[in-house]
Amino acid sequence: INDFSYLHTNCFELSIYVGCDKYPHESELPEEWENNRESLIVFMEQVHRGIKGIVKDMHGKGIPNAVISVEGVNHDIRTGK
Repeated sequence: INDFSYLHTNCFELSIYVGCDKYPHESELPEEWENNRESLIVFMEQVHRGIKGIVKDMHGKGIPNAVISVEGVNHDIRTGK
């Protein structure tokens, strides 16, 4: 479903498993957090990479459904409404 969302809705969803146990016991969560905290924070910081902004016409009005293409990337993005 993550691939479908990315390709058809411009929504990039991730499922991250930080261990072999998908549902660790509550008592194990503090240790799991400490074991993975730094890498998860660095991962979340990556949201600031890439291209972001608002596509506007010459009058400053937003352009809905504008197609954004990046050379070398085989996946166009459309702006929202």
